[in-house]
Amino acid sequence: MTETRGRARHRRRGRALVLGVPAALAAAGTLAYGTAFGVFGTDARPEAKAAETPAPAWARAVADGFASVDALGQNGTYGGRDGRTVTVRTLAELEKYAAAPEPYVIVVAGTITVNPTGKEIKVASDKTVIGSGTSGHIVGGGFFLGPGVHNVIIRNLTIRDTYQGVWNDKEHDFDAVQMDGAHHVWIDHNDLRHMADGLIDSRKDTTYVTVSWNRLGNNNKTFGIGWTDNVTADLTIHHNWIRETEQRNPSTDNVAHAHLYNNLLQDDAGTNITSSYGNYARGRTRMVLENSYFQGVNNPVTKDGTAALVQRGNIFSGTTGRNESGGTAFDPRTFYPYTPDPAAAVPALLRSGAGPRSTLGTTPTTAAAPAATVLTVAKDGSGRFTSVQKAVDAVPAGNTSRVVIRVAPGVYRETVKIPSNKPHVTIEGTGGSRKDTVIVEGHASGMTRPDGSGTYGTGGSATVAVEADDFQARNLTLSNDFDEAANRNLNGHQAVALRTAADRILLDSVIISGDQDTLLLDTAAKDRTGRVYVTGSYVIGNVDFVFGRATAVIDRSVLTLKKRWDGTSAGYVTAPSTPAGRKGFLITRSTVNGDVTAGSFHLGRPWHAGGDASLDPQTTVRDTYLGGAVRTTPWTDMGGFSWKADRFAEYRNTGPGSGPAHPDRPHLTPAQAAAQDAAHWLDGWTPAAG
Repeated sequence: MTETRGRARHRRRGRALVLGVPAALAAAGTLAYGTAFGVFGTDARPEAKAAETPAPAWARAVADGFASVDALGQNGTYGGRDGRTVTVRTLAELEKYAAAPEPYVIVVAGTITVNPTGKEIKVASDKTVIGSGTSGHIVGGGFFLGPGVHNVIIRNLTIRDTYQGVWNDKEHDFDAVQMDGAHHVWIDHNDLRHMADGLIDSRKDTTYVTVSWNRLGNNNKTFGIGWTDNVTADLTIHHNWIRETEQRNPSTDNVAHAHLYNNLLQDDAGTNITSSYGNYARGRTRMVLENSYFQGVNNPVTKDGTAALVQRGNIFSGTTGRNESGGTAFDPRTFYPYTPDPAAAVPALLRSGAGPRSTLGTTPTTAAAPAATVLTVAKDGSGRFTSVQKAVDAVPAGNTSRVVIRVAPGVYRETVKIPSNKPHVTIEGTGGSRKDTVIVEGHASGMTRPDGSGTYGTGGSATVAVEADDFQARNLTLSNDFDEAANRNLNGHQAVALRTAADRILLDSVIISGDQDTLLLDTAAKDRTGRVYVTGSYVIGNVDFVFGRATAVIDRSVLTLKKRWDGTSAGYVTAPSTPAGRKGFLITRSTVNGDVTAGSFHLGRPWHAGGDASLDPQTTVRDTYLGGAVRTTPWTDMGGFSWKADRFAEYRNTGPGSGPAHPDRPHLTPAQAAAQDAAHWLDGWTPAAG
């Protein structure tokens, strides 16, 4: 993309700008910036400390639902992945690391028997406790998360067998997981059964909890929520298989926002266990219940007169008794993005996908999905391929399931193209850091192609070009190292590191590095959708280094400002070329900073590609730390088009580069901001690592 365009007539447009509810990026101003690649280490969250020992790929997973919401000083739920990974085989080891003040990923390898029976292992903040394959069992006890404990993941475990022979046991409060006043907890892919009391108790204002993909069964009390007069708790309960339980499925008391979807409640005829009720909204609970499947359950949905319960899309098969709804609840998408599966698909989905997995990351979505095909790349010949492009070439055209290309550490000097007929490809670095695996080339727009067929052009200069839908990249660096100083007389210094021209692109924990035009976020055609989600990543450059017509969210990332080849500081972060009626670029919960002169960079300018006056470029920067390099008037014109005629705005930014609203620095109102968040931008797509 060139820095200027010819003048063209352009009518002024009013700005109709709107957004969601993420919290501001906590403590972003305390980040250090030592090099262009920054200081994140292996972690995918900019605000987090680098891990001492790299967490394995499955430990980099983060929660969805309410556990993903930034609140109470905690930015989402990612557990112990900033700490060392340890493997435990004894109760003493498990208790030691679970209660430690520092973060840990604790891998339970084998069966740990709890003594005395019913003991609840205390878990401190910033922990992931996860089973090794399907072998991690906790027998005769459970876990306790006390007041203030936060950022905890309990995953892939079987927790069982504290039952003392009394069905409705009033003497033994032996739970699988009990939470009293905790927040930001993710309970995922576990098998919880045959306990003396509850399988899960979320009590005393515990909030920002997601319970997903668990098997809950063979028990009297499944899942109790409440034990408080306060109406402050927020919980998401999705894709759980609740079978052969009597009560609390769940019982939800005084919960501000209870979102239940895609759960399977099953009561088999002819067994010793008969359900009393299914989902229950009590007190002043507000519940949204959608796309769940109820099979043979008595009183499948009940509510108090004081509760609000909205149902939609549920299926009831062989149920009897109360099935109630009423009142006004809430829209979960104002808090987080999600895409429910059809209710008819839920039984097959959960019977194949709920509970512990031998390999995490293979959870089915709309059907029982096959495990991903894995192709390996290593420069030293130890992999199946020695180049990334050769691995891409081996992906069958029209593939319908995930192919993961795992690339060993090293520098791969090549260009890589994923053609449009090869969707569902993931390129993943296997090193301990995203800096260990580098795909790099040095082409620029004005350079002549080796075959003499002309110059590369801006798009053709890309080191990596993605033209296939459902592409993912993680834990690696994509770079264009074109030497501007050595080619100062070349006409056309645009040098793209990554070009995307497809839909549903997930870039997680990557570095995208260049100078001018680093990251081209495009679509396959002007009338085609192209959604991109960038998270936990760095984008580095100086001139229009995030540009194009895609609909893109850059979340929890750092945009690193870089000096030009001659040592001067001046540049532009974004140059959107958004078609009218579509969403452009959203930068949220991130950081914009770099080792450049104060007040030298604009946040963006409108790129009317080819002088197209029908375009309506858009960049919104919200809840983001702006370093002192950002100009006090952060937007500017381009090619004869005024930024004021397009859509450029800020909301709740912090840092020395932020500033109050004025005519040259528009801010969204809270009402406008309510629809300008990731959920609205991604429009029904929930990015998930595959």
